[in-house]
Amino acid sequence: MKNTSFIFLLITTIILSACHTKKQSNTDDSTSIENPYLGQKPPGLQPKLFAPDIVSTGKHLEIEGVFAPNMKEFYFTRQVQGEVPKTHIIQYKNKEWQTIAEEPRTGEVSISTDGNTMYLGNEYKKRTESGWSAQKSLGSQFKKYPIMRLTASNTETYVFDERDTIGTIRYSRLINGKHETPKAFSEVINTGKWTGHPFIAPDESYIIWDSEREGGYGNSDLYISFRQKDGSWGSAINMGPEINTEFEDAFGSVTPDGKYFFYHTVYISSESFAKSHANIFWVDAQVIENLRSKQ
Repeated sequence: MKNTSFIFLLITTIILSACHTKKQSNTDDSTSIENPYLGQKPPGLQPKLFAPDIVSTGKHLEIEGVFAPNMKEFYFTRQVQGEVPKTHIIQYKNKEWQTIAEEPRTGEVSISTDGNTMYLGNEYKKRTESGWSAQKSLGSQFKKYPIMRLTASNTETYVFDERDTIGTIRYSRLINGKHETPKAFSEVINTGKWTGHPFIAPDESYIIWDSEREGGYGNSDLYISFRQKDGSWGSAINMGPEINTEFEDAFGSVTPDGKYFFYHTVYISSESFAKSHANIFWVDAQVIENLRSKQ
């Protein structure tokens, strides 16, 4: 797995240089949405490109797609040639989906299970009546970790990575109202390189992440580990060739309603932006239950 944040910024630098040279409280109420999932036809057990021409354009780079718990907001990152990456917010409003914001990307978005906190690496925002608050620090115990993605469970256990060539995934439980000093997961999860972008299930029954490991299908693959009866984590299971490709497959997550698995696939060409591609895919979350039998 390559550091996607770094790659996107690197592409921006290269492109700009080349141009110069050439001159609410949220619960799952998706049933009240007339056309859920941006009006897209849901996939089966074979991954499909998500929202062609709306989100996944084929001409820009799109990654990091996540729904808010109310299923009425979709966040993703898009990079247009010659521009910095931007976070796009598509919202269901007045019975239709509409883009309500495009703003410079300040981190990899994840939303708390109650919908009231947006995590952005080492910082977060709180939902207000008028939108989101200004970004605030997670706290001193997290400062030394250059966090890319942080996700949180129902009990506010933080699971996060850090931006380096090896990649280490850590967790921090909420104890007596305060997050404990982060601890690294075992080698079951922290094996390989470029290990990152963790997603912890709301009930902490499984964790999904991506990494480059021996026996993988390509650049970076998605893996899953299921919580065992004794509280330990089961062996890392490659999510298989239907999802993993020869390219970077990363940033897995399950929609808050538990129905679909989202991830993105990235290929960065050393020749040009036009030959690069990054797209968001989705597939029925049954693929996770099918993997559970392999633990």
